[in-house]
Amino acid sequence: MTWNWQQPDWPEFSWDENRLKRAEEEFLVGSGAFAGAVKHLAENDREQLMIEAISTEALTTSEIEGEVLNRASVQSSIRKALGFAADKTRARPAERGIAEMMVDVYHSFATPLTHDMLFRWHRMLLKGRRDIATVGHYRTSGEAMQVVSGRVDLPRVHFEAPPASGLSKQMTRFIDWFNRTAPDGDGSLPAVTRAGIAHLYFESIHPFEDGNGRIGRAISEKALSQCLGQRALTAMAATILIRRKAYYAALAAANKDNEITSWLAWFAGITIEAQHRTATRVEFLIDKTKLLDHLRGRLNERQEKTLLRMLREGPDGFAGGLSAGNYQTITGASSATSTRDLADLVAKGALQRTGERRHARYQLTIPLRPISAVTLDKNGELRLTSKT
Repeated sequence: MTWNWQQPDWPEFSWDENRLKRAEEEFLVGSGAFAGAVKHLAENDREQLMIEAISTEALTTSEIEGEVLNRASVQSSIRKALGFAADKTRARPAERGIAEMMVDVYHSFATPLTHDMLFRWHRMLLKGRRDIATVGHYRTSGEAMQVVSGRVDLPRVHFEAPPASGLSKQMTRFIDWFNRTAPDGDGSLPAVTRAGIAHLYFESIHPFEDGNGRIGRAISEKALSQCLGQRALTAMAATILIRRKAYYAALAAANKDNEITSWLAWFAGITIEAQHRTATRVEFLIDKTKLLDHLRGRLNERQEKTLLRMLREGPDGFAGGLSAGNYQTITGASSATSTRDLADLVAKGALQRTGERRHARYQLTIPLRPISAVTLDKNGELRLTSKT
């Protein structure tokens, strides 16, 4: 097998610009609409959006790699890293580390990429790890860096990265390319195209012993933000997690050739879908404000506490719906009081009920907005398919 980095045209990628033109236009239009919608949010909702967006990306970029983190701990760490008031939730090193890295990506989006920046992210990401020989620097092992699956005695090699001996040169060339293709560089590229190439290029080098996927996705976010001139807050990792199998298949197909139109078309669809996912979060926050304004002064303390708790879960509220038992746990109310309070919340339009008696469940009346999967056809047209 000859990998992309072993071919004579590496890393001179080629692609069909015309196929991506419609996606690039859609991304810019969507970004403008998002920025306009955010301006209508109250300050506390803008803060919530920022924390939710960063924490969701931190959690999902980790889950893509099979690492499940505690949401409350990650959010508390992000609030602390952003300088906001944080609770005393204890966080493991992995949760603090990904939170610190994502906040650093958020703050430094406009700063040119450097070796030191990547090393800093790597140290944050692998905080507390003792099983990694090289933390905060490119890998040095003489053994082949391979992405494999299957049985130990019969592994399937999906990719083999360049040897450690040439990494410094490879990464210097990558960083030079990244900064040169920025909006103010002499080789500037459109936003989605640049972010897609940056991710594939970085993953193909695979410079670190661990953490390449998470850092590579952060680099994509940085590329999008730089091209917009503002923090993108795109739900990239959250969308890739939903499409994880297709993501790995697209990467595996792309690391064998330096003609990368198919990869960029796939990545463009994911980027637009991610943008739609972020937009629904803004719409939810606007709907939440309207609902709370409608109910202001009409709820008792127990009802208000429960409703705010549900709203913190996002558009879906509690998975499976709020039960009377949940209500009692949150408020400490008796069974009879809980039943009356919940019936009153339904009557006032805050919740809607499904099921009867012990099977009754309550959902927010805020409308759900399913997200369609987005793909680019061979003519560059955006296609919306199944809802998620």
